[in-house]
This record gives sequence, structure tokens and C-alpha cells, in this order.
Amino acid sequence: MPISKSTQTTTDLPSLVTRDLGLRSYQPVWDEMRDYTQDRGSNSADQIWYLQHEPVYTLGLNGKRHHLLQQTDIPIVPVDRGGQITYHGPGQLIAYLLIDIDRINIGVKELVSGIEQAIIDYLADFNLLAERIPGAPGIYIDGAKIAALGLRVKKGRTYHGLSLNVDMDLSPFNDINPCGYAGMPVTQLTDLLGAKCPTQEEVKSALHTHLCRQLGYNAT
Repeated sequence: MPISKSTQTTTDLPSLVTRDLGLRSYQPVWDEMRDYTQDRGSNSADQIWYLQHEPVYTLGLNGKRHHLLQQTDIPIVPVDRGGQITYHGPGQLIAYLLIDIDRINIGVKELVSGIEQAIIDYLADFNLLAERIPGAPGIYIDGAKIAALGLRVKKGRTYHGLSLNVDMDLSPFNDINPCGYAGMPVTQLTDLLGAKCPTQEEVKSALHTHLCRQLGYNAT
């Protein structure tokens, strides 16, 4: 169920600022997220940034480097989100959620559940049965991971977010234990839908609608 906003009509719901950043290297975007979170005030807009990253492995706060199975030419960046190691690259949609959860009066677990449900609902639009796996954060189809999730919360404000595999080179996942799980299979929309796979822009637009619905924002 979406986060309850029972006292609000659609026109009363808060709006999000959305940014389309295109294809970007990881470090400058991470720096910008941290700066925005550090500097934002009580009236600063909540935002979602949509983008793709140049190839990079990111290692979460509790990440273990042994989950990188062999050295590659892909850089590895230790970061301040939760979770273990994952891969980002072109063809994967990233959504970074910069949200003041204290202001909208939701908890971290509720936020995570809403993000996960938005992905599940989006995939259901294609009759794809996606699910959570207890103890393994992310979204899965037939046991293969299609979306990853990792957040950082500082003083009631979030950054980092989700990644959804759309149409990318999945081979870099072979050189890691994705999110710390040895042998974890990984999948993507193009492998599941073939010629019916939507474009990145179409994925972004539809997923944004689901995220706004789940998190209680006005999508317009």
C-alpha cells in the first residue's frame, strides 16, 4: 500500500524537483548529493535525480573488498551508503532520492518499502512477477536481481537511492559477489522483454509515476 496521505487531495500533495543528469561519472554526483544534503534548509525541495553512471563499482559502508573477486580496469569507490559492493554502468537507470523524511513524517523502513514497491509495481506493468528476498535487499525476478537499493540518512534527510538494470553490459557483475552474495544471478529488462523493452526515457517516466504514488508526492 502507498504511504498514507489520507488528509490530502492530489492537488495538496507535495511536489518533487526532478533532475535528468544524463551519463555522469560517479564521484562528482556523489559529492553534489552530499553537498545538497548538508546545505539544505527546512524549506529546501525534495528531489529525485535520474541518471546513468560511467562504469564503477561502489562499496558500501560495511562492504568487504573480498567481494571484488578479481581486479579489473573498472574503478572501485568506497561510499557512505549501506550495503556491500555493486556495479553501475551505462544502460542502468539510477534514481537518487534526496528526501527530508522528517518533514514528510515517514521512517526509513517505510521509505525503503515504498521504493521497493514502486519497482515491483512498475515491473508488474509488464506482467513481470518481482519480489523481495528476506535478508537480501533489492528486487528479484525468479531469484535474479534486477534492482539494487542503498540509502544514507543524515539528520532526517536521505541521499543515494536505487538502480534498475534496463539494457546494459552485465558482465562486470561476474567479477563481484553482487551485494555480497556469491553466485547471485543478475538480470535486466532487455533480457526479460526482448524487443518490447522500453527506452531509458520511458522507464524513467513510468518509474517516476510509481515512486511518487508510493511516497505520497504529486507526480505532475
